[in-house]
Amino acid sequence: MLTPERPESGSAAQHPVDNSAYDVQGLLRTLRGELRGATADDRRTRALYAADGSNYRAVPDLVVVPADVDDLAAAVSLTAAAGAPVVLRGGGTSMAGNAIGGVLIGGVVIDASRHVNRILDVDAGTRTAVVEPGVVLTDLLAAAKPHGLAFGADPSSASRATLGGMIANNACGAHSVAWGTTADNLQSLDLVLADGTRLTVDSVADRAVAAARPGREGELHRALQAFADRHELVIGRRFGQFTRQISGYALHRLLGDYNVAGLLSGSEGGLAATLRATVQLVELPKARVLCVLGFADSITSADCVPVVLRHAPLTIESINNELVDRLPKEVRDAAVHAGMPDGDAWLLVEVGAADEAAATAAARSMLEELRDSGATASLVTDPQAQAVLWRCRTDAAGLATRRADGAEAWGGWEDAAVPPERLGAYLRGLDELLGRHGLSGASYGHFGEGCMHMRIDFDLLSRRGIATYREFVEQAADLVVGLGGSVSGEHGDGRARGELLAKMYGADGVALFGELKRIWDPAGVLNPGMIVDPPPLDIAIRHDGPAKDRQLLTIFSYPDDGHDFAQAQRRCVGIGKCRQTTGSVMCPSYQVTREELHSTRGRAHLLWEMLQGDLIADGWRSTEVRDGLDLCLSCKGCLSDCPVNVDIATYKAEFTHHHYARRPWARPLSHWSMGWLPLWSRLASRAPKLANRFAALPLTKRLGGIAAEQDVPGFASQPFTQWFKGGRRTPGDAGRQVVLWPDTFTNYLAPEIGRSAVAVLEAAGFEVVLPDKPVCCGLTWISTGQLTTARRVLNRSLAVLAPYLTAGTPIVGLEPSCTAAIRHDAAALVDNPLVGLATANIQTFSEFLVDSGWAPPQVGGEAFVQPHCHQHAVLGFDADRKLMAAAGIDIDLAAPGCCGLAGNFGFERDHYDVSKAVGERTLLPAVRSLPATTTVLADGFSCRTQIAQGTPRTARHLAELLADALPDKRRS
Repeated sequence: MLTPERPESGSAAQHPVDNSAYDVQGLLRTLRGELRGATADDRRTRALYAADGSNYRAVPDLVVVPADVDDLAAAVSLTAAAGAPVVLRGGGTSMAGNAIGGVLIGGVVIDASRHVNRILDVDAGTRTAVVEPGVVLTDLLAAAKPHGLAFGADPSSASRATLGGMIANNACGAHSVAWGTTADNLQSLDLVLADGTRLTVDSVADRAVAAARPGREGELHRALQAFADRHELVIGRRFGQFTRQISGYALHRLLGDYNVAGLLSGSEGGLAATLRATVQLVELPKARVLCVLGFADSITSADCVPVVLRHAPLTIESINNELVDRLPKEVRDAAVHAGMPDGDAWLLVEVGAADEAAATAAARSMLEELRDSGATASLVTDPQAQAVLWRCRTDAAGLATRRADGAEAWGGWEDAAVPPERLGAYLRGLDELLGRHGLSGASYGHFGEGCMHMRIDFDLLSRRGIATYREFVEQAADLVVGLGGSVSGEHGDGRARGELLAKMYGADGVALFGELKRIWDPAGVLNPGMIVDPPPLDIAIRHDGPAKDRQLLTIFSYPDDGHDFAQAQRRCVGIGKCRQTTGSVMCPSYQVTREELHSTRGRAHLLWEMLQGDLIADGWRSTEVRDGLDLCLSCKGCLSDCPVNVDIATYKAEFTHHHYARRPWARPLSHWSMGWLPLWSRLASRAPKLANRFAALPLTKRLGGIAAEQDVPGFASQPFTQWFKGGRRTPGDAGRQVVLWPDTFTNYLAPEIGRSAVAVLEAAGFEVVLPDKPVCCGLTWISTGQLTTARRVLNRSLAVLAPYLTAGTPIVGLEPSCTAAIRHDAAALVDNPLVGLATANIQTFSEFLVDSGWAPPQVGGEAFVQPHCHQHAVLGFDADRKLMAAAGIDIDLAAPGCCGLAGNFGFERDHYDVSKAVGERTLLPAVRSLPATTTVLADGFSCRTQIAQGTPRTARHLAELLADALPDKRRS
């Protein structure tokens, strides 16, 4: 099947495309010849950059990743000289389509996030920082924090938002009430124009001096000043009317202080490209308290905002029960424990002062004025509790994309703002409008500035639904404009709202935007279609294409996605939380490579493009998708850390199964050696010494696809199940029976853990039994995409366990990955009435003991703990924490992250380097730095193996630690 050179994009095929022709291959040759960075035109790369955090899709012709600032400047000028559309991209998180360009197809995307990302200076004396456009906000915040400083604009996407993108959209964030928007925190910008001119513009400049500069720079300033003088009356009346009037160009910045840097902020890359920014930093308050106010509904909370504002808060953020109910249960429970009061809508109000007493007094003064509002309230001073409550807000953009019943919800009208005193009226009008169209949405946002974000359950999969979407947005825009508001309060106009600017500013106001753009970019090549001459808001919607109609026969059932693989792929809306490099398990390989291809979002986009079929045209046989998934460790970190629970591990298993279907010879050798580990382990147990010598041979490793550098773990001389049958034990209470799951890793490779678990469970008063035949969760077959075999293995295991399952006998798993496979994967893989009982009955070792009420022996001491990724994603760590606390163990939890071995991944020949790099990010250096008296705990076999092979330390299972402290050991 041939793929068109310029594929259609969603419903854009129904509309004429006016995109200036240029010599794509000629430009490709020029860029590759002149730049030191990479320029790509392959289908996979173009697919990765065809979408951002919006509802839209535009496939670029070329993607450039410049090597540094000079490379970036050259890429802009060379592309512009060729007449090609230039789209500057940072983290690609724009929700309005700003980061894919305004042309329907084609153009050149220049990704500044990969290499143009240095923090050049942080000056505590002047409270400034100099940064390149690809710097991620959290990195700047980390650099400024030791000086007691921060960047004032702090959107919830801070962990992946780049400063260049924030400048382009005039990002605001939670603290803009106190510290303003990005534009308010700029000192100067170093720019490159489309014609290659490089210049610096300031936030406060002398008009005469600027106009007297030579060449193109002076010509630009003279034109800007003439423009401002000519239109001063209109600009003064229509622009800059309130702080969140983000839509359009900030023309009012040309008046007064002649703030050209502020004008560029919010221009969405349509006027010039930022090469470097000097930003102002704000002094952090010495103390902060968080006041959480609970209300019956969001409208009531909005009515209280003017009262709260009188007390000069740092922030006023809103969330509601529709979002909180979608958080993982442990997060909801933690939020209640942290201080979330009763209510169905909440305001998170942060108050700062020189010390905690002063901050608390200020918060109490505010509460006193709110005493008759009906609000419930709590004051939270503990930083960790505050962080738990803030997670309810920062995850909102992703959480809101799925309703509680699983229905999909979308952006498109997620960013309007009105003056804060009119916010209640806006919400009332919006509720009426939603009801009129039969729509619903989960809202959240910056209530202190009258800006509300929401995701609405638009039908973007049908022409009728898209027509309703247009009608709703047009009417919502009328509502906002009637209240003196802005159709964009933070995210920019982009494709989603550019067409609505005429409602805000009138035809003459929109004409001013075109006049200004011609001053900066006469050829109109810089991000065309943004603000000036925007495309219709209802074309190029990426969901309205072939992908939605692909009905694939899958092995997994996808019960949370309507049993629809295509719907599962729509989970990823591109908000890019997977691009953060700290504080998250997902995605280990991205955290090492920093390549979009290796992010959860990148992989999800490739799978969606596979369904779309016009660019990635080979379906399940696609090598582009196969290679994109190759470095996925199947850690399942995305299942929990992605706000919408994208599960790349499952999608990878599904794809791999179909990719190699009826082609067993094409499978990697490691799928046979490690995918079939349970079988080989059973055979090896008959002659373990011989098996260990054979497994260590270089030839064996080569034939098994195993990295030569890896030490293959040795098989135990006696499997755990064999010891159990012949060992002498003290039985517990026969009325308190528990089944111990003898997983492959415990049984054949670490039987000492099984023996320890038996000792502990019997000491707790339970009779331990093992299944009378071999059982297996099928994990190794799942992770290597051999799903038919995995299903057969699971069904056989369920049959073995049937008597215990029907009797309700609890099952205890010792290996987190195996326990998680039963708890999460089995139900979607196996159509068996017993699978629900298995899912409900199986518990981790810690969960079972905590629920039993057993008082463990006092172990004491300090322990450094590495939770297994699958435990983090599926099982949770609360029970382990409670059990260790009861045992008097002082725990130091490892920084969130994968060990890097991840089952078969780190053993595979082509993955060894990435595996080690993942381990060296945080875990292995942390273990090496531990005092000798600190115990290293890791319940996962992979984690223990990686620690043993990468450090001088040996990690232990919690069962071993507890067994060692028993007064009478019975494990030998």
